[in-house]
Amino acid sequence: MTHAPKSPKSSRIAAAIFFFISGFGYTTWASRIPSIQRDLHLNEAQLGIALFALPVGLMATMPLTGKLLSRFSSSAIMLFGAVFYNLCLGLLGFATQFWQFLLILFFFGSSRNLFNLSTNTEAVGVQTLYNKSIMTTFHGIWSMAGFGGAALGYLMVANHIKPAYHLLSVSIILTVIAFCCSPFLLHQKPVPQPDKPVFSLPDKTLLKLAFICFASMACENIMYDWSGIYMDKAVHTSHAIAITGFIAFMSTLTFARFAGDKVVTRYGVKMLMQYSGMLIISGFMLSVIFPYLVTAILGFAMVGIGTSCLVPLVYREAGKSKTMSNGLGIAAVSTVGYLGFLIVPPLVGFVAQASNLRWSFAIISTLGLVIVWMASKLRSEPS
Repeated sequence: MTHAPKSPKSSRIAAAIFFFISGFGYTTWASRIPSIQRDLHLNEAQLGIALFALPVGLMATMPLTGKLLSRFSSSAIMLFGAVFYNLCLGLLGFATQFWQFLLILFFFGSSRNLFNLSTNTEAVGVQTLYNKSIMTTFHGIWSMAGFGGAALGYLMVANHIKPAYHLLSVSIILTVIAFCCSPFLLHQKPVPQPDKPVFSLPDKTLLKLAFICFASMACENIMYDWSGIYMDKAVHTSHAIAITGFIAFMSTLTFARFAGDKVVTRYGVKMLMQYSGMLIISGFMLSVIFPYLVTAILGFAMVGIGTSCLVPLVYREAGKSKTMSNGLGIAAVSTVGYLGFLIVPPLVGFVAQASNLRWSFAIISTLGLVIVWMASKLRSEPS
């Protein structure tokens, strides 16, 4: 049940600000990883172990978050998640030993899961107040905030500001913003759910969405982890130019999310998902068949457009589930989706070690086929 706010617009703006908090906070942390590695004297293996604690914390609390969202309003969980998230962000810069860094990252992952799932559940509720799609714009705001957090991080590093001061100041400001915006959030009273196992996977009606989420998150994280390496090793660019592929991906991902709502309102979710899968296939294969600077950049830009709207639309459709509450439906597809986010990118390295990166990316392009296939089985409904 949803309690109508005084103004749907105010709830939409408030929810958008929480997406901004999430994106800005995450890239603020990411921008200081090299500084923290240097300050803690971590080698690459130690850093890799520490960074893995974040997704472990995220996955470990996924079922708990689903349960909480089935019992409490998404706005309440979102505010708690934002405070928890920013607390962990602020503490990261004060870790002085490896075990402290590891522990804080685990809880940072847990808080990110709690915050992100509740934010998307809130967004699905706000979506019901509108007769047009607004979900992809929320995720566009996350991406724009990510650019802002990364830019501020660059300035902090350039001016030799210690990570502790940088992360703490950002966490305090974002927490204040969260409290100021919380009164305008949409209060959604959760629908009582029958007791289910702690690990709640999607039912049959949600499995198709879960597979789309798996494939999309896997492709997105491959771009985060491997696009620069591909430009370096397969395209043979200089180190300075290698980042251009990632910039192309992030730019089209962001802009396409802002345009996505108009496209889905006009053409529908099913068609947009099918064309998104085709763009992912085409983008990866273009960079594989023609491993040159211009074609690789164009291919990665196509992958950015292809992945841009899939996850927000999956969350939107999962929120319509007749067998689960908004929170449980989103948590269920996210559980499968994050498996793709975690499992598939390391496989790229194994395949590349056995053959080369071009073969890895060619194999990954088949995930676009999964998206097209699963989307073709969705029922066409009005947007």
